Amino acid sequence: MEEISYGKAKLSDALRISVLLKTVYIQTYAFEGINFESANFITKRFALEHIENTIVENPKQLIIAYCKGNPVGVAEVFYEALCPIRKIPVAELDKLYLLERFFGKGIGYGLMMEAEKEVVAQGIKELNLEVYIHNDRAIDFYKRQGYVSIGNVDFVMEFNTYENLVMNKQLS
Repeated sequence: MEEISYGKAKLSDALRISVLLKTVYIQTYAFEGINFESANFITKRFALEHIENTIVENPKQLIIAYCKGNPVGVAEVFYEALCPIRKIPVAELDKLYLLERFFGKGIGYGLMMEAEKEVVAQGIKELNLEVYIHNDRAIDFYKRQGYVSIGNVDFVMEFNTYENLVMNKQLS
């Protein structure tokens, strides 16, 4: 296996992170191709400028897995989120994206551990995440990492609503 390292996103990584996020999103959610709603979402949410602003304004928010110096995975943590179920402040793992070629090599686990370590370093004792209810691979992965379901919430795009599972883990 290739040497994998983890670190905070650097501004020089922004373009590659933008492409990585778009690629993983399409691989994961474009079940019937890329409709206009998804194209609009992907274009706005993963725009280079958006990634650059995130890196500059919130340097602890993006954790990157690198293979030979190139981004292969991203974990994004929001430290001041609101739990949609319990309505309390909580840290949220907003995304854990990994290029498909790198599945099954422990890199997703490594990103998760780095994110949890960063959350604990901020003095936060739990971490939430939301995952699409039909993303069985991700749900199984999160369960193996000790996350438990605490309810469901809707994710609204432009015209459609998608049901997400909200999961939580108490960190030590």
